[in-house]
Amino acid sequence: MAFFNFECSDRGCPKNDILSGLTVALALVPEAVAFAFVAGVEPLVGLYATFMVGLITAAIGGRPGMISGATGALAVVMVSLVAQHGIEYLFATVVLMGLIQILVGLLRLGKFIRMVPHPVMLGFVNGLAIVIFLAQLNSFKIKDADGQLQWLQGEALWSMLGLVALTMAIIHFLPRLTRAIPSSLAAILVVSLIVIGLGMDSRTVGDLASIAGGLPEFHIPMVPLDWETLRIILPYAVILAAIGLIESLLTLSLIDEITDTRGRGNKECIGQGVANTVTGLFGGMGGCAMIGQSMINVNSGGRGRLSGISAALFLLAFILFASGLIEKIPLAALTGVMFMVVIGTFEWSSFRIMGKIPRSDAFVLVLVSAVTVATDLAIAVVVGVIVSALVFAWEHAKHIRVNSYFNDMGGKVYELEGPLFFASVKNFQDLFDPKNDPDDVVVEFQRSRVYDHSAIEAIDTLAERYLNAGKRLHLRHLSPECAKLLKKAGDLVEVNVIEDPRYHIAADQLA
Repeated sequence: MAFFNFECSDRGCPKNDILSGLTVALALVPEAVAFAFVAGVEPLVGLYATFMVGLITAAIGGRPGMISGATGALAVVMVSLVAQHGIEYLFATVVLMGLIQILVGLLRLGKFIRMVPHPVMLGFVNGLAIVIFLAQLNSFKIKDADGQLQWLQGEALWSMLGLVALTMAIIHFLPRLTRAIPSSLAAILVVSLIVIGLGMDSRTVGDLASIAGGLPEFHIPMVPLDWETLRIILPYAVILAAIGLIESLLTLSLIDEITDTRGRGNKECIGQGVANTVTGLFGGMGGCAMIGQSMINVNSGGRGRLSGISAALFLLAFILFASGLIEKIPLAALTGVMFMVVIGTFEWSSFRIMGKIPRSDAFVLVLVSAVTVATDLAIAVVVGVIVSALVFAWEHAKHIRVNSYFNDMGGKVYELEGPLFFASVKNFQDLFDPKNDPDDVVVEFQRSRVYDHSAIEAIDTLAERYLNAGKRLHLRHLSPECAKLLKKAGDLVEVNVIEDPRYHIAADQLA
């Protein structure tokens, strides 16, 4: 019964978790409806997905306090699948997506999120903050007689701006007076009461769509179980699984940093996978971690699993029992909450450090932000990691150098320093002069390492150059890792050319 103990601990405070969950649930409604429209499905398909994914990941995922549900990053991929093949194929894709995510977790591949450099993380956060901001601008638009979106004007615009500003002011100043209730929840309640009490003409959640419905029902996707179906859904499932895990694991890392705790990446992969598999079997569109709602939850005091579970259950209660009340909430209040999320999410310090970090890191930060806004998160992160890796390779390729001298026997010794890998092999080749070197040449690897196949080929090419010149080449003091690589290469390296009678290339044990 410790779960129901309402005393706060390091794992969270039940009262804060429940109130924070209520705040998050209110903010989830318009987001889930909007993302359902983006994917080309009914609003309840998005709401059911947010309920089920949120509940399951909160219960068994690897990051307490993180909120998951239907997201725009996944919706933009789903829209073409739904348009071409129908919603049943979407449900089948979501099931397969979940199975792929479970496999990733079981294979413990979640740890590779550590390979994402810090500039990419900053770019991801800033880009996502901009995306959230731009998404809220739709609240300032309304459809005209032709069905086209037009900006609000006159009194309607000023009324909207005033309500948004009031919401943001309450969220900012209320914590200075009391923390008994999450400021975001208080702001939503106050602004809603003002709009309803004064009879103000303001757009509400109900203007988007009705959220009334029943419990989600078990539903096996009605698609043919054949190779043609697999051919259709597999590419979408792989892309959705990758986007979902990248966004979830990056959000997990962000929440880790904010809360000074550590989530479990592989467990989160399994949790996301189970959630999506179940969601696909109950008529939902699937989902992943939601950075905006996760920030609302954490900033409102929600740190434990109960916060995510509460958010999901409150959302279900809205669908079943309180749709009429929730549909009266003004969009201005929810827009104000999301604007505060944008302010809290954006790394404003990135402007200050721009001139203090390497230009390559600054470029990656801006690039990832721009690509996130222009395309989607997954592409942005992949581009950022690739560019960072290429910059790293380019910089380290310059570190290969050599010190040469003649030994007592008249032979020439090259003392190699630096990493030998694909980016440095050209510089490595230029360090030697087979034509003018003496008959006996030793390459000393004590301060160098051989890292890949390109390096092995470079050594083989160098050996051929000395062989063609009628000279002997010896390799000395290879590290165990280098020796192992060369041994694995087998016939790829001409051992008879570069072997040393004193130092065996594949088994050099001398220090």
